Amino acid sequence: MEITLDHVTKHYPGQREAAVEDVSIVLPAGRITVFVGPSGCGKTTTMKMINRLIEPTSGTITVGGADVLSMDPDRLRRGIGYAIQQAGLFPHLTVAQNIGMVPGLLGWDRARTADRTAEMLDLVGLDAEFADRFPRQLSGGQQQRVGVARALAADPPVLLMDEPFGAVDPITRGNLQDELLNLQSELGKTIVFVTHDFDEAVKLGDRIAVLGPRSKVLQFDTPEAILANPADDTVAGFVGAGASLKQLTLLRVRDVEIDRTGVVTAGVDDPVPELRGKLAESRTKFALVLDRRNRPVRWVHVRDLNAATSLAGAGKPVGDSVSVQSTLQDALEAILTEGGNAAVTGPRGEYLGTIGLGTVTDAIAALREEHSDDHSDNHADNHSDNHSDNHADDRTGPRADSEGVTP
Repeated sequence: MEITLDHVTKHYPGQREAAVEDVSIVLPAGRITVFVGPSGCGKTTTMKMINRLIEPTSGTITVGGADVLSMDPDRLRRGIGYAIQQAGLFPHLTVAQNIGMVPGLLGWDRARTADRTAEMLDLVGLDAEFADRFPRQLSGGQQQRVGVARALAADPPVLLMDEPFGAVDPITRGNLQDELLNLQSELGKTIVFVTHDFDEAVKLGDRIAVLGPRSKVLQFDTPEAILANPADDTVAGFVGAGASLKQLTLLRVRDVEIDRTGVVTAGVDDPVPELRGKLAESRTKFALVLDRRNRPVRWVHVRDLNAATSLAGAGKPVGDSVSVQSTLQDALEAILTEGGNAAVTGPRGEYLGTIGLGTVTDAIAALREEHSDDHSDNHADNHSDNHSDNHADDRTGPRADSEGVTP
């Protein structure tokens, strides 16, 4: 569903200036639009007016052509997913009960709700065993996954996300971003995502709205266009230094060749001698252990096998991995964290191969060469245009003079 804000203003009583002033913007259907801007600029207020958690003072907001101000607020909110920072889960309810909350309010029967809960747990990469746990028994990243699952449980066409990954560590945050992109590739929701992190906006957004004070739209465009041509000095300052390095966030792991055969793999239940034989045959020293769902869990060196009785505890856990949705900047960070190749996973966390430093540096070199060619072409075009303009002026000037027209 397309979302339209038309001259929307929010003015709180007793305040001289509006919190949001005269905002008009069209958010495309089936795409991720990111609101990014400094703290206090009004981006969260703007988003909350879409589902009327904050009532606009004036203006019109439509979702799929329907005026939200003419709808019952509770009914409106049940049709729009909402995910916030630190998940906002009900602590006294289990994971399954949290996820099934909105379907229950919509009148779904228990069987349908249970099936949907199981489906959503799988969709966000959590095993069925998490269903009966309470939020306090989950890590921060797991809680955020449950929060996203709850927001999507009733299959809403629109999902609002208010800095949902802002309270977790950088590695978990990157994994959650990848998870969201994987989900979006399957579900095609209209997502409005609020963040103050421009790198996150570039990674996630199909469109980015850079907002200034009172949610003034300073620039609304694709990440590529904003990086290449900031609309003004304020946007350029928000993009920050190292814009060329940020180009790495425009390239995904799926855009480069991953190594699908160079690493020996073994299942977590495989016998230790079997893996030792694989390593001897391949003349390599490292192997990647996969769990029962084919997800990478541990790196094992051949020497770790000497005292190992099973692969479940051998070696060391995978510290960081990337998915096909990850950016090359994510890949570079994972490679540095792992001290070698990083594991690459698919939409359900399944192992696909590895990516190494050489692949990333080759992509950087190609990117630099492309930019160099573009710069040369632009310089040549400018030189040609200037030469043509000067030549045209020389040619047309006398004629203009003869006609009594000032050149």
